[in-house]
Amino acid sequence: QVQLVESGGGSVQPGGSLRLSCAVSGFILNYYGIGWFRQAPGKEREGVAAISVSGGSTYYANSVKGRFTISRDAAKKMVYLQMTSLRPEDTATYYCNGGSTWGRGTQVTVSS
Repeated sequence: QVQLVESGGGSVQPGGSLRLSCAVSGFILNYYGIGWFRQAPGKEREGVAAISVSGGSTYYANSVKGRFTISRDAAKKMVYLQMTSLRPEDTATYYCNGGSTWGRGTQVTVSS
């Protein structure tokens, strides 16, 4: 069964860091780039970062450039989102996506 499972969310103070992980089953990594999205209460889901099938290309939303880093470990079938200098506006449920497959999300809360 093809699925994506996120982990690593939690509560952190402004300026803190978290690393999200996305475990990718099946052959998704062979065919699709992987993206991280987030959705805050009352807001639309937005793209945060993405990495290509080869891992050679990445994309970041302007709001997270210079603070977030996406990476992948194909051997472990894992995709990571390293988040630093976190801000209250980064608070959201973060989702991993590959093709038409979505994970269930992991909550990130940034608050003092």
